[in-house]
Amino acid sequence: MGKMSVDLCGITLDNSIIPASGTFGYGLEFAELYDINILGTFSFKGTTKEPRFGNPTPRIAECASGMLNAVGLQNPGVEHVIKYELPALKKVFNKKVMANISGSSIEDYVYVSELLDKEEQVGWLEINISCPNVKAGGMGFGTSAESAAAVTKAVKAVTKKPVIMKLSPNVTDIVSIAKACEDAGADGICAINTLLGMRIDLKTGKPVIANVTGGVSGPCVFPVALRAVYQISHAVKIPVIGCGGVSTAEDVLEMMYAGAAAVQVGAANLVDPFACKKIIEELPEVMDRYKFRR
Repeated sequence: MGKMSVDLCGITLDNSIIPASGTFGYGLEFAELYDINILGTFSFKGTTKEPRFGNPTPRIAECASGMLNAVGLQNPGVEHVIKYELPALKKVFNKKVMANISGSSIEDYVYVSELLDKEEQVGWLEINISCPNVKAGGMGFGTSAESAAAVTKAVKAVTKKPVIMKLSPNVTDIVSIAKACEDAGADGICAINTLLGMRIDLKTGKPVIANVTGGVSGPCVFPVALRAVYQISHAVKIPVIGCGGVSTAEDVLEMMYAGAAAVQVGAANLVDPFACKKIIEELPEVMDRYKFRR
C-alpha cells in the first residue's frame, strides 16, 4: 500500500483529504455520523469578526453536475467560535483544525487572525479572499495581485501559524495573484473557490436565488480547478491545496499529479455526508491500482 501521509506547511496529515470550508460546519454534525479523526484535517466554516446572518433566501439551487450557492458567510462570529465551537470540537477531534477566515476589510482579517492565532487547536489560517457572495470584501481582495498581497502581508504580521490564501477563479490571471501572495509571505495556496454563476426560473423570468448570482461548485468545476492547481504549482514553491469538484479517490490522484500537496472536498459533502470517509477508505486501493507509491 502506498504512503497516505502528507506534509502541509510543516504539519503532517495522516492523509490528504480535507473537507472544504462551508461544507462541514464546525465539525460537530459530521462527528455524529462517523469518527472525523480519520480526516487529514478539515477547514471549518468561514468565520468573520462579527456574526453574519448571511444572504436572504432562497440561496441554494441545483445546476447540471453541481450546485449554485449564495449563503453569504453565515456564521456566529469569531468570539462565539472561540468560546463555544472550538471547545466542543476538542471533545470529538484530536487533530489540528484549519480556520477559514473572511472579512470586509484588511482590519477585519487581522482582527480574526490575531484571535485565532492564540488557539492551540488551530493549525493553519486559511484566508478567504475569494468568496463571490458578499458585497463587501470577499472576492474583491482576491481579484488583484496588489490587494491579495496586502491581505497576506497584514495577516502574516500577526500570526505564527501557517497562512494559506484561498484564491478566486473569477480572474484572468490566477497565477500572478498566487505569486503575489507567495512574495508577501504566504505559506500555502488553496485553489479554487467557486465560479460566479446564476440561474433563471422560466416560470417567473427572475433569478432562482435572491442574491441573483452565486458560486458554482461540484463536479462541473473540477477541470477548471485542476488547471488552476497545475498552473499555480508550477509557478510557486509553496504548497498548493487543490479544491473544486473533487468527489472520488481518482479525482484526488488527478489533483496530486497536477501538483497538489493536499485536496479539499466541498460540494460532495452536501450530496453525501460520508463522501470524505468513502474517499479515504477507497484511496489505498486506487493508489495501488495506479501504482501511486506516496
